[in-house]
Amino acid sequence: MSKPQVGIIMGSQSDLRIMKDAAEILEELGVEYELTVVSAHRTPERMVEYAEGARKKGLKVIIAGAGGAAHLPGMVASMTTLPVIGVPVKSSNSIDGWDSVLSILQMPGGIPVATVALDGAKNAGILAAEMIGAFDNKIADNLADYKKQLKEKVLESAKNIEANGWRGGKIGF
Repeated sequence: MSKPQVGIIMGSQSDLRIMKDAAEILEELGVEYELTVVSAHRTPERMVEYAEGARKKGLKVIIAGAGGAAHLPGMVASMTTLPVIGVPVKSSNSIDGWDSVLSILQMPGGIPVATVALDGAKNAGILAAEMIGAFDNKIADNLADYKKQLKEKVLESAKNIEANGWRGGKIGF
């Protein structure tokens, strides 16, 4: 097993229900990753150690998921020069997830965090793979195959609908 290129971190274990989607798509695309819990509020020293040591470990991108106040992605971004992708997580203490979205999205100038949709860990994984694929032809090829499969699924759906039509309020197939 080679060294991980993507670090997937989350504020608490409860975020794993969302963040596993990033891990699964990275596996599908052939990108090595590591996954752990790093809380900005409950383990700030661990967060600093993770962010400051990420490049030395060989990571190229960090995906950070957090709910509620969602400080983890921005704080990590402030301590590393690696790209950070923030995943706002709709948590039990959330205001419909908007608090998380805005907390990650509204970063001050100089500390960018790429932000995906609420609970959008799969897209975060794809974006991380695209960042790595910009410099790794094997990953780029895997991404091209993945996107070709997406296209084929849509075309097959269109074919089925066009051939079978809409019948009595239901798709006829």
